[in-house]
Amino acid sequence: MNDKNKKTKTQSNSQWIKRATLIVIADIFVVLFSYFAALFIRFEFSLANIPVQYLETYLWMMPLWCLLTWVVFYIFKLYHSIWSFVSIDEAITVVKAYAVIFVVFSICGILLDFNMPRSYYAIGFILSFLLHMSVRFSYRAFRIAFKGGKSGLKDGTDRVMIIGAGSAGSIIVRDLKNNSETNQYPVCIIDDNKGKWGRSLFGVPVVGGREDIIEKVEEYKVNTVIFAIPTASVKDRKEIFNICKETGCKLRTLPGMFQLANGEVKVSQLKDVELTDLLGREPITIDNNEVFGMLSGKTILVTGGGGSIGSELCRQIAKHSPRQLIIFDIYENNAYEIQQELKRSNPDLNLVTLIGSVRNTHRISSVMNEYKPDIVFHAAAHKHVPLMEDSPNEAIKNNVMGTYKTARAAIDAGVSKFVLISTDKAVNPTNIMGATKRICEMIVQMLGRQQKTTTFVAVRFGNVLGSNGSVIPLFKKQIAEGGPVTVTHKDIIRYFMTIPEAVSLVLQASYYAKGGEIFVLDMGEPVKIDDMARSLIKLSGYKPDEDIKIVYTGLRPGEKLYEEKLMAEEGMEKTANKLIFIGHPIEMDDEKFMTKLKELDADSKEDDKDIRKHVQEIVPQYKAKTE
Repeated sequence: MNDKNKKTKTQSNSQWIKRATLIVIADIFVVLFSYFAALFIRFEFSLANIPVQYLETYLWMMPLWCLLTWVVFYIFKLYHSIWSFVSIDEAITVVKAYAVIFVVFSICGILLDFNMPRSYYAIGFILSFLLHMSVRFSYRAFRIAFKGGKSGLKDGTDRVMIIGAGSAGSIIVRDLKNNSETNQYPVCIIDDNKGKWGRSLFGVPVVGGREDIIEKVEEYKVNTVIFAIPTASVKDRKEIFNICKETGCKLRTLPGMFQLANGEVKVSQLKDVELTDLLGREPITIDNNEVFGMLSGKTILVTGGGGSIGSELCRQIAKHSPRQLIIFDIYENNAYEIQQELKRSNPDLNLVTLIGSVRNTHRISSVMNEYKPDIVFHAAAHKHVPLMEDSPNEAIKNNVMGTYKTARAAIDAGVSKFVLISTDKAVNPTNIMGATKRICEMIVQMLGRQQKTTTFVAVRFGNVLGSNGSVIPLFKKQIAEGGPVTVTHKDIIRYFMTIPEAVSLVLQASYYAKGGEIFVLDMGEPVKIDDMARSLIKLSGYKPDEDIKIVYTGLRPGEKLYEEKLMAEEGMEKTANKLIFIGHPIEMDDEKFMTKLKELDADSKEDDKDIRKHVQEIVPQYKAKTE
């Protein structure tokens, strides 16, 4: 814990002690006052009429009464509540505490034989109960009264619209109204339930349904919109988010339904709405039992285990009880980060982290032979299209020959299943990166035909949201810097999926593998990159082309307007999972292919300037764009 956090925690503890001490003093005063008032009332509001022996007994009783009250209240944690948040729950706790106090006082009265009028006990007990309850609610009542005014807003306070007048919405409203540390205040609520319109929640009016959002944002001068309906369907979420992003307000939401179940709905749990919230489809799920059966008790090697896809593979594999998980990556920082994360989240995991390159024949072979993995997920690759266009020979060395060397090592080590992570850019490629991945697919299909000990498959999918080098992090950075946001072409489209979704489908596709298949993941509907950029700008509270400019830079070398999933001759076969399809191997001359592969290896080592022509001899579909 850093010094700032320690200081904050110390200040918080100090404040709690001060407040708790004040409440204890108030509670003692209530007991003293209530039972003295009981005597005063019992003897007709005349101090002179109270017998001396009763006053003496009162003075003798009070220290014990105060001590017993404090102990019971402490046991019921009535000194742990936050004054500004006391509610019906605290009231119920006070009632429970007083039920215990009644029993304790009765037993003490009998054992110690206090000779006091019966009415004294009844009046004193009722008075003290009412006053103790008042003490706990007085701070909140005074705080609300002190705020006063129409909204209690201070200059510079964010005016918040809450969407959802249900359980989560009510908690957020209360939290915002009573949390002085937040610079936000709820001014109106939206809910599609017409029965709630015109009513209020903790003094905040419910002003209409989703069709009124834009109008009410303007009327109430809203700065921030909070979506507080964790149970909403994906369709409703997308529709409401699409309306909200036209308001120019910052949009926030709850992480998920589990927050309600855990009772953790609070302002601190809110997160900014991400582009993934606008995909407009249900999250992709897999049959965990199938995947668990495939991975449980197995030794699994992930090459490129520190990358975007590789690290997520490691996370999901770790949850399925492997005998051993081996991370293999050339980038030590990436490998270290996922290693430390997995150690924290899976302390019992048998984890090995190794540094090395798939281009190093001896290194990858020695790793395979030492650890004898059952399954290899080959995610190591150069994947940045523009960079590979400028360094095509490196793409050959790492993607093509790295895959070949890793696959050969897997066969020699007796690996039962080898899964190549491929890309939709391998289909009719227009860039060297896509062409090299197509050759990788051809390599695993060839090796799969030549032997039967290792099952070789490839899994092909499109772009993943948030991966290293994807447009989303770039757009966010550009927006944070005030723009401009750069889009290569107004009409360019791509298929998108979240990293966890893509990896889940990779794992299940691996389960279906029989050998030689190219599994194709259904990425849903394609998304226009221009629309994506505009949505991100709006979600950030800005107006496209006004606050943040969009600049079209033109297609980069090797870039397509759209990506394809299959080549025409591969065909398409369904699997049990409707989001996973099988592309069949294309017939090829393995001997000729192997000869060309050796020539390509030799050419790349010489940094051949005509390397693209050699690639085209192997992948005729590769159409390199010329200047």
